[in-house]
Amino acid sequence: MNDTHLAFASIEEIGKLFRKRKLSPVELAKLMLARIERYNPKFNAYITVTAELALAQAKKSESELFASRGRKGHRDRGPLHGIPISLKDNIYTAGIRTTAGSKILKNFIPEYDAQVVSMLKEAGAVLLGKTNLHEFAYGVTTNNPHYGPARNPWDPARIPGGSSGGSAAAVAAGLCYGSVGTDTGGSIRIPASLCGVTGLKPSWGRISCEGIIPLSPSFDCAGPLARTVGDVAALTGVLYSRVGREPNLARPSSLQAGSRKYCLGIPRQVFFDALSPEVRNAFDAAQRELCRAGMTAKDISIPLLDETEDAGNHIAWTEAALYHQQQGYFPARSAEYGDDVRSRLEMGCKVPAVDYLQALEIQKQFFQQLHLSLAEADVDAIVFPSTAIEAPLLNQETIRIGAHEHPARALLLRHNRPANLAGVPAVSVPCGFTRSGLPIGLQIMAGVSSEPILLRIAKIFERSRPQSGRPPLPD
Repeated sequence: MNDTHLAFASIEEIGKLFRKRKLSPVELAKLMLARIERYNPKFNAYITVTAELALAQAKKSESELFASRGRKGHRDRGPLHGIPISLKDNIYTAGIRTTAGSKILKNFIPEYDAQVVSMLKEAGAVLLGKTNLHEFAYGVTTNNPHYGPARNPWDPARIPGGSSGGSAAAVAAGLCYGSVGTDTGGSIRIPASLCGVTGLKPSWGRISCEGIIPLSPSFDCAGPLARTVGDVAALTGVLYSRVGREPNLARPSSLQAGSRKYCLGIPRQVFFDALSPEVRNAFDAAQRELCRAGMTAKDISIPLLDETEDAGNHIAWTEAALYHQQQGYFPARSAEYGDDVRSRLEMGCKVPAVDYLQALEIQKQFFQQLHLSLAEADVDAIVFPSTAIEAPLLNQETIRIGAHEHPARALLLRHNRPANLAGVPAVSVPCGFTRSGLPIGLQIMAGVSSEPILLRIAKIFERSRPQSGRPPLPD
């Protein structure tokens, strides 16, 4: 396996090489750091690279894994032991600056690790660095005015999505094997879709957000991005490991569906109102593939689906504005924000209390209606395009679909806000490419606490329709 193939291997494949002593964690960390040095100037996926820490953690992993079994010092911490990963730069890391992609926090160094970081350290993961993001995680492009825009590895003239754009770009470009991002309105699933990787937004509260800079606490979720469903499951299993409420998703056997035949619902309203023709074609092909893989599909209706965007915006705008006021950042330091984030905080300060309360009521009703619709239709999950469009150009504000111009931001958010409003899990998996070679994502969403089902369905789809996870990078 040459260095390029090694950089795009799965976590499971790397783990086998470690345990056969055909590859060392230190060698792998050095390979990743060399790739970051070469490619990060082009894609701007990382804000901070932690080379010394990564090599120290890799050396520790090597000493534990390579010590003779049964001898003092031997320890196998599981599937992430020695695996190089990254973290979105709004996640606290003790002694390592955490900027949240902002000018305001450019020199902020936390004194403690976020809980997810503590879990990853215990699992033996190797931290390569902190990834670029939309300022304060408040946007869908990662066109960061303070640290420069992150770029899509499939076409550097295009956005990787956001707000976890640096995480998705790093995974797609082979600059890490997985990343932990955050998702408030699609911030894991949008970049996963646009960069051709897999990203899971878990049920609200399933993965700790302690030690993560908030955007909207009613919606905020931490979750993994990786190149394969199995890699996402490995990361999820570690991040769930201490709450004891899930089967061990890190085990490959957890993704075996057995003889069960899944039934999928397709909600035709909202998600299909405005679609890029190439996204629509890719979704139709994915639906046929799912049925060939033994699943059934039926159209379903979900009440209040068309109200989720406005309700989600009113809650997120208000809660974001409150947090920034409480921290003393806004409006006192307004000039230090990028224009788009400043304008959203200003909108949050103007949301009438009655609109915020009404949005909370819609949130409660939508949660109930979603689960009732799933039960009445007797479906295990619903499927739809992850985003209505492929990756826009870096400064493209509108997209023409048919005879109409649509705001690009709205087209990216529309399919993703419902899962946040209901607090349910959703995963985006690659499902094809446009004729120009841009990735397209398929989103699978289910009822609360259905992560194992989502990942099994995603794994079945991945097996039935494998696709290259490598963008056209120069070797």
